[in-house]
Amino acid sequence: MKRILWFRRDLRREDNPLLSLDGEVLPVFIFDTNILEHLEKNDRRVSFIFQAVLKLKEALRQKDLDLKVFFGDPVEIFAYLETLGFDEVAASGDYDAYARQRDIRVSHILHFHYLHDTYIFEPNEILKEDGTPYLVFTPFYNKAKAHFSKQHLSAYAVAKGQRLFGASYEGMTVFKGQQQTCLPLAIESLGFSENIPNVESPKIKLDRLKETLHTYETDRDCMHKEATSHLSCDLRFGTISMRAVLRFLAEQKKQGVKTEPFFRQLVFRDFYAYLLYHFPYLEKENYKYRFKGIENEVKYDLFCKGMTGVPLVDAGIRELLNTGLMHNRVRMICASFFTKDLLLPWQWGEAFFAKYLLDYDAASNILSWQWSAGTGIDPQPYFRIFNPYMQSKKFDKEARYIKKWIPELAFVEAKDLHDENFLFEHQTEGYPKPVVRHKEAALRALEYFKGRLK
Repeated sequence: MKRILWFRRDLRREDNPLLSLDGEVLPVFIFDTNILEHLEKNDRRVSFIFQAVLKLKEALRQKDLDLKVFFGDPVEIFAYLETLGFDEVAASGDYDAYARQRDIRVSHILHFHYLHDTYIFEPNEILKEDGTPYLVFTPFYNKAKAHFSKQHLSAYAVAKGQRLFGASYEGMTVFKGQQQTCLPLAIESLGFSENIPNVESPKIKLDRLKETLHTYETDRDCMHKEATSHLSCDLRFGTISMRAVLRFLAEQKKQGVKTEPFFRQLVFRDFYAYLLYHFPYLEKENYKYRFKGIENEVKYDLFCKGMTGVPLVDAGIRELLNTGLMHNRVRMICASFFTKDLLLPWQWGEAFFAKYLLDYDAASNILSWQWSAGTGIDPQPYFRIFNPYMQSKKFDKEARYIKKWIPELAFVEAKDLHDENFLFEHQTEGYPKPVVRHKEAALRALEYFKGRLK
């Protein structure tokens, strides 16, 4: 059996099902031009992936394997590789619309061997008694928790019978002036620029999580605290396996640490991928209601610049623009403000986050925005509207997070930054007054939504 091992959302050697397959293999990674051509040249995700690919290539060499790196359309690349005598391509499942369509096209060229890796459960593993997918998270979670077993913790070992396939790659030199067997020395060879520092090891993040897991349930919503795992990028691109995280939780549980709040969030991640798998039209369309939002370029532009005059919202946007990351609680508050206070289309906000989030995951981002807009499956009720001032007072009482990202407000008292009336009545140099009054905006949103419920 001659098999191509296609690395995608699993950029690691350890605990990788691809490396458990015997036979003559060719590990490959493809910088997909169908994706790259739509990205900014300083996109942080390309930097993250590039660094991960470098590390993976070195790790495979230590096992007498190598990673061949291609740049182009995957369908064209596999059409070429098929001529070298391969029998199949193996890859872990990827469930967004583009990935599924791409994989179908590749399967017309080579037999496609799917492996489960990215999530805890396979898309059809947790179903209702009638065989249909769950539409509400709580019963999904209860079924998932009951179904969870040691099987979901088992690590994959590298197959002893793997050997590297050797072939000529004439015509497949994809980086100018370099042979295909070599990875480019710099990301500039891809036409992109380096935009993040060296990435911290996920193992270091797990070690740090040992110190904070016991307070995760109470502190995870406090955006000024280092209370979360910071593993979202690693899980998104597979630089750590989900099973490794689950084994870590199992070990912590043995030591008496309360792990269910963290486990629940991992299952929530599964749930969104599960919904997008079963209802792919959700990428662009509402599941329920005719809430389309009202297009307003001026308000949209203020939001995207972090200049709405609402401190917590603007702090979140500035964190995103500067780092590619945003605290999860702040993401929800920003999305609520965008879709309800500003009444903008959720698709606009989703696309904006998609452009800048380093940990961007189609399912998590799309379904989170639909949840906030009240249009998705198991959404936040349309009449529940976050008050950004109450949220900042509750979770950032001393305004540490706000002041970190909005230096213009450094000398404003924290209590005043949680007071909408103060912000309207006092102009801070270099920082705008709020673009809307929350109470008025919330009432307007309720009227808008009620008029479209029928």
